[in-house]
Amino acid sequence: MSAPSVQLETRGAVALVTLNRPDHSNTLNLQMAMDLLAAAMACARNAAVRAVVLTGAGRHFSFGGDLRAMPPRELSLDGHIRELTTYLHAAISHFVRMDAPLVAAVNGTAAGAGVGLVAMADLALCGRSSRFNLAYTSVGLTPDAGTTFLLPRIVGHKRAMELLLLNRALSADEALGWGLVNEVAEDGALLGRALALAERLAHGPGSAYGATKRLIAHSLGALESQMVRESEAIAAQATSADAAEGIGAFLEKRTPRFPGRTPG
Repeated sequence: MSAPSVQLETRGAVALVTLNRPDHSNTLNLQMAMDLLAAAMACARNAAVRAVVLTGAGRHFSFGGDLRAMPPRELSLDGHIRELTTYLHAAISHFVRMDAPLVAAVNGTAAGAGVGLVAMADLALCGRSSRFNLAYTSVGLTPDAGTTFLLPRIVGHKRAMELLLLNRALSADEALGWGLVNEVAEDGALLGRALALAERLAHGPGSAYGATKRLIAHSLGALESQMVRESEAIAAQATSADAAEGIGAFLEKRTPRFPGRTPG
């Protein structure tokens, strides 16, 4: 039997959630989105879990959506993306609104929806060699995973647009300077540092942490409705000529030649 695409392990009062498709750079397919929601619900419902660490198995945190797993446009690609983002966005909502603080431990690269998982965390640490890249528009797609809501609030509007439109990659130190992460650790010490931070939180005033998270979540009241808009936008865009060219170029490992805008 194959290993689950998301592993959930409890270490005392700390839950370790690991994205577990290392051979695919932890790209998100439908099964992983479903498994991530199940893990988020399990953490939220377990009163013994007082802090959570989210990380990726292998070299990378997550390369975002699995473009290789997407069906052809003629086989309901938009329906597939709507279903995947429904599970993914529900998982994000549970992580954001649960009592237990969530610490992201970003190993290697976080791209696309992987950046959204970093942005939704309460605290985030990354390795010295980590890189961050939104990458959606480079393949003719629009953002999901709450990035259009969370990123402008974290890094500011102009920097968010720079990341979303120009697909600039951020180094670990740049991510720290821009406020996307709280700390940069040496690669080999990253997970241990994240677990130690989670252990500290687990021994803190859980009711105060929970109440604080609920206050912050209330201030993010439009997050869920924005993620619905993201789902609809990326599903519609996935059937466009730009996406066909962008995804095709990615899979064929060539530079995309996006079709020109129709005059009029």
